[in-house]
Amino acid sequence: MRYIIALLIIALLALTVTAALRMEPSPLPPQWNVFEPLDVAAPVTPLTQWKLDWAIQDRAQCLAVLNGAAAFAPMDDLVEGPNCFISPRLELSGVGQSRLDPLEINCATALRLAMWERHGVQPASRELLGAEVSIIRHIGSYNCRPIRGSTRRWSTHATADAIDISGFDLADGRRVRLIQDWVGDDAEAMFLRRVRDTACRWFKTTLGPDYNTLHADHFHLQSRGWGTCR
Repeated sequence: MRYIIALLIIALLALTVTAALRMEPSPLPPQWNVFEPLDVAAPVTPLTQWKLDWAIQDRAQCLAVLNGAAAFAPMDDLVEGPNCFISPRLELSGVGQSRLDPLEINCATALRLAMWERHGVQPASRELLGAEVSIIRHIGSYNCRPIRGSTRRWSTHATADAIDISGFDLADGRRVRLIQDWVGDDAEAMFLRRVRDTACRWFKTTLGPDYNTLHADHFHLQSRGWGTCR
């Protein structure tokens, strides 16, 4: 798959450069143009994940892409030791159409959350529950601590590279929570499984109730990892 995307990028790059040499406008819409930065609201293409990974590598670009796609206030970077820090540090209070209880988080995690909200959470909520999500409920991002049960391996929460999501409030007043709605075959359970699956597309690691009992009440979503989706 990566080989195919690499070939696609080369082909699109050649098409764009050819147009530029001829002093013609690019024939490609922005989401297909390799020179155009990520737009959270743009339709998803095979280039979207590549643009996302590129954006979060650069502090200025990450903040620029997030601007307009989230409600946040930049903060001074936090350093509490070699294992505990947040950079770039934000106070995040919303992504897309969804509010959040304000929390401190880094830009990469916030941007992935914005992509998930736009292209995973809201479509699933409209289709399966007939209403949009108004609030994403969480139990935090930054936490200076090792992984549970370990004294040597530090948690991705220690760098705000993760966020724990406990549920969702809908615009019509309904509440969906993992602790009470995960088990079953009703619309709420289907919705939670759908958003878990879509989170796997936008985050590097996604853990939920199917992983272990420690995650019975939340999704653990992180910006770093090797593609674990459980």
